Amino acid sequence: MKIIPLCEGAFTIGKTKEFIPFNLVQDDLQQRATGSLLVEIQPFVIVTSKDIILMDTGLGLTGRNDILQIHENLAANNLSSHDITKVLLSHLHKDHSGGVSKKDKVLSKSFLSFPNATYYVNRQEMEMAISKGLPSYTLDDFTILNDSANVIFTEGDGTIDNYIQYLVSGAHTPFHQVFWVTENDEKIFFGGDVAPQLQQMKNRFVAKYDYDGKKAMELRQQWWKEGEKENWTFLFYHDIKQPVFDFHKKGLP
Repeated sequence: MKIIPLCEGAFTIGKTKEFIPFNLVQDDLQQRATGSLLVEIQPFVIVTSKDIILMDTGLGLTGRNDILQIHENLAANNLSSHDITKVLLSHLHKDHSGGVSKKDKVLSKSFLSFPNATYYVNRQEMEMAISKGLPSYTLDDFTILNDSANVIFTEGDGTIDNYIQYLVSGAHTPFHQVFWVTENDEKIFFGGDVAPQLQQMKNRFVAKYDYDGKKAMELRQQWWKEGEKENWTFLFYHDIKQPVFDFHKKGLP
């Protein structure tokens, strides 16, 4: 399997839930708002023999000519938005679902950003996100899925096409789901915001921003041990330094 990180850049985020761009070379880390976090925003593409899978959809930022940054990142890797066959959504916080759809300013209508893909999202996560809204959820980005034939609403734990496993962790949000993609002797794990950074896997850390911080910590410990034993490859959505860790190679693949 081939892994392609789609880096959208570094950001600080604090109590306002606003993602503020941070230049790692020019900006002073000490000057960021008190209590704010420094994070990478980094969706991933996994190319398998069956699919081209997108793991979460980023912030939905636009660049040149009002083109989605995630589309530009795909093009830089010789891929098109039309090539994506599956979009697996861990949860619907705005930094993970911003690229689900794109609004056409001329037509004043939103369209799915990956028109040939089947989107997978937990049904109860969708219901909760709609009930809560801002500042954590931007409804205009993803409610289009409720009226789309391109979506499968998952419930509980299960499998997709006999090689993708999903599990509801109940840790970062009550219905946040994580994914394993297994092909031949490879197993790739995407933990979304339950397993967002490499250092959190190695240290016992309870995060205040999690729905159940203790459970998230325990799951990270469990997955890290299982991953070491079974040689998983971990994808870290918010890691500034190391977005991919391959246990088989003890680091970068």
